[in-house]
Amino acid sequence: MTGRGEGKFFRIAVLAILAVMAFGAIAAPLLSPYDPSELHLEGGLEGPSRSHPLGQDKLGRDVLSGILHGGRVSLTVGVLVVGISLLIGSAIGFISGWMGGWVDELIMRIVDILLAFPGILLAIALTGVLGPSLKNVIFALCILGWVGFARLVRGEVLSIKERPYITSAKVIGASPTRIALKHVFPNLVGPLAVQATFSVAATVLAESSLSFLGLGPQNVPTWGAILSEGVDYLIFAPHLALFPGLAIMITVLAINTLGDDLRERFDPVEARRRG
Repeated sequence: MTGRGEGKFFRIAVLAILAVMAFGAIAAPLLSPYDPSELHLEGGLEGPSRSHPLGQDKLGRDVLSGILHGGRVSLTVGVLVVGISLLIGSAIGFISGWMGGWVDELIMRIVDILLAFPGILLAIALTGVLGPSLKNVIFALCILGWVGFARLVRGEVLSIKERPYITSAKVIGASPTRIALKHVFPNLVGPLAVQATFSVAATVLAESSLSFLGLGPQNVPTWGAILSEGVDYLIFAPHLALFPGLAIMITVLAINTLGDDLRERFDPVEARRRG
């Protein structure tokens, strides 16, 4: 009982932190004490202080303001990439699983080919060719982002359409559209919600990795770019790498915790096993 209570408290605490960070990203222009591009050269690499709670970078820019605005970039990329990938992947996966036959075989072979490419390496190659920008990062991450959703939906549809209530609906003359809307799609909500949550966390990490390598958006602060700059000053100004690194870690941890909670909610067997 104690372990279960501690686990619940931990999840609530982490999700509360995620909510705070999401609010900070959304309201960054209002909450930032400074413009993230405002220079104060005399305070370059200064540590945390009353006027700059998280310190300053080498050009004297406020790290807190940069992290708040960087959160907007990471969450925007995460939500857009996952939203686009979910729509495309769900549609392709549904067509593959529902139609079966040669259509299913063709789509799955294409998916298998795409899965042979390491996602982050392909994203690095694409952004390197197309140029570092927000839209190119989103495009590069969407290229393979839909594949996981397609495989998930295809597998679920193959399972669902063999269930007795689907057969009964066909026997009484229900149209394919009605069967899809009333009996198939509602059963996809849970698995897709779980997959989408974990995908957002993975996308935040991928965007931070691209920004760390200098392939992310160039005109706005990003967590990866701030972290990359801080690597050169780990000894003299550790705060410059510490705080954006913590922002990435806490955000990904919180999103994954949300994914675990959703998985337990939609999968009673998993919930009992963990409990």
